[in-house]
Amino acid sequence: MSLPFLRAVVSRQCCRPTLKGLSLQRLLQSGRSSVTAQVLPAAASVPNAATNRIVGRWLVGCSGLVVGAVVLGGVTRLTESGLSMVDWHLVKEMKPPQTDAEWEAEFQKYQQYPEFKILNHNMTLSEFKAIFYMEWGHRMWGRLVGLAYILPMVYFWRRGYFTRSMKGCVLGLSGLVTFQGLLGWYMVKSGLEDKPESYDVPRVSQYRLAAHLGSALLLYCASLWTGLSLLLPAQKLPDSRHLSMLRRFARGTGGLVFLTALSGAFVAGLDAGLVYNSFPKMADRWIPDDLLAFSPMLRNFFENPTTVQFDHRVLGIATVAAITGLYLFSRKLLLPRRAKMALSCLLAVAYAQVGLGISTLLLYVPTPLAVTHQSGSLALLTLAIWVLAELRKVAK
Repeated sequence: MSLPFLRAVVSRQCCRPTLKGLSLQRLLQSGRSSVTAQVLPAAASVPNAATNRIVGRWLVGCSGLVVGAVVLGGVTRLTESGLSMVDWHLVKEMKPPQTDAEWEAEFQKYQQYPEFKILNHNMTLSEFKAIFYMEWGHRMWGRLVGLAYILPMVYFWRRGYFTRSMKGCVLGLSGLVTFQGLLGWYMVKSGLEDKPESYDVPRVSQYRLAAHLGSALLLYCASLWTGLSLLLPAQKLPDSRHLSMLRRFARGTGGLVFLTALSGAFVAGLDAGLVYNSFPKMADRWIPDDLLAFSPMLRNFFENPTTVQFDHRVLGIATVAAITGLYLFSRKLLLPRRAKMALSCLLAVAYAQVGLGISTLLLYVPTPLAVTHQSGSLALLTLAIWVLAELRKVAK
């Protein structure tokens, strides 16, 4: 009887460490799984508020680069530098001419085109270098804008920072910036063509210039709106009929600001700022005699410098009147402080922009003042988008 008893005692003692080991192993496994369950969801919960802020700052930064491109483009146009580079290469032209022989070869290519033959036949090599570097800087800035959109987009996409809707948005923006670069060269080509039937000075097509500027403004507006939507939390505003009217009024005013800025491309493309340098009348008349001189009548709105300047004046006055009305209407409503600040800034910049436009006209379009006026249109557009971002509805 004692032998079976001893065997039972020994087996029980031998099994205890095994049971303890099993229970400890199970405890560790359960602890590890609970830690994993707590850590993995947090690591996988992207996009989140933090990543949205990163993407928002990226898009606002990209919109700032677009502003630089538009301003540089305006300077290039006003200094008549845009036709100095007569060919286009994505990579090769990133390095400007270095030696005297390379500069001479580039200058000889320029001499074969209408701008040199008609306007700049007395130009020296040093003068050519000045306009060449202006156009080269504009093109390099455009490449910088493209890289600023595409490279971060690829990185953020791989990290999972984009929602499904945001993926479509950033793809559209990257496609638009690529289209913008190609459109720029298409515009330049129009100024390099021989036009024996034309008695006008060589210049790029005002239609292509407007398309080039319009796509840049569209890229800027889309980038800034998306960035501000991610950075500025939508404010809960009490729904009312007056607030709905204010939102519609603000959208219409923003569209008018965009249209006025776009009409400036036709003014620049036709040198329409030099035809009637008086204000408020045009050569002592409210409506000039040659307003509808071209036939058919529709051509006047895009090809007649007098009509183009007249339209820009009317649009500018209508824009500042609409902004004034928007500001006065907003004072009837109880709005957050940030929205009030945006509306006040929009009003102040609108009147400053009108003053810049009139001064530019009366002084026969001096380059510094004209560039400031063009930059003012971007500032006005920026503030209009800010107002819309502050007044937007809270997403449900």
